[in-house]
Amino acid sequence: MTEQPPAQEITDVEALRALAHPMRQKIEQCLRKGPGNSAGLARQLGESTGLVSYHLRQLAKHGFVEEVPELAKGRERWWRAVPGDRRFPPYSRQTPEMREALTEMHRLNLAELVEQAGRFEDARDTLGPWADAALFSRATLRLSPAQLRAFFEEYIALVYRYSPPEGETAPDAPDTPDARAVLVRLLGIPEIN
Repeated sequence: MTEQPPAQEITDVEALRALAHPMRQKIEQCLRKGPGNSAGLARQLGESTGLVSYHLRQLAKHGFVEEVPELAKGRERWWRAVPGDRRFPPYSRQTPEMREALTEMHRLNLAELVEQAGRFEDARDTLGPWADAALFSRATLRLSPAQLRAFFEEYIALVYRYSPPEGETAPDAPDTPDARAVLVRLLGIPEIN
């Protein structure tokens, strides 16, 4: 179990724009799997090393990634994602610039989810027991805004309860060879009739 870090509300528009940039989102996704350097990330993403290095520095400027000095060799810099419980101001406190950045971030996140789901479906016949691992739940809850916030906080606590410390597998299966990363997403929006 990973200890839940304190929630960090991001109000800096430049930081929000950094998170909403498509290339930076891809870099951060790669680094969530483990440390990397600009050359390796560039190969993975089909981009130039210079462009990837620039985006790494922008992410680092806002504290979303950091250098891993113990992996550095000469001028080669290694990076890792900085974990955190990042939150965004509620809509009522967002400036138009914040709303623009967050709208783009949400669009990219939904597109990533659709892409990941498609890749899973395409590979399902080759996944063995993992072919049965897709969980889907659809529910409609009748909640007040305060109850929805409480539901969200319980969900975040549950995520951290099942998040292993870096480099380990899930807490209930420390030596299980069949453990793998599982993408879990929560989306709760009020129904508009």
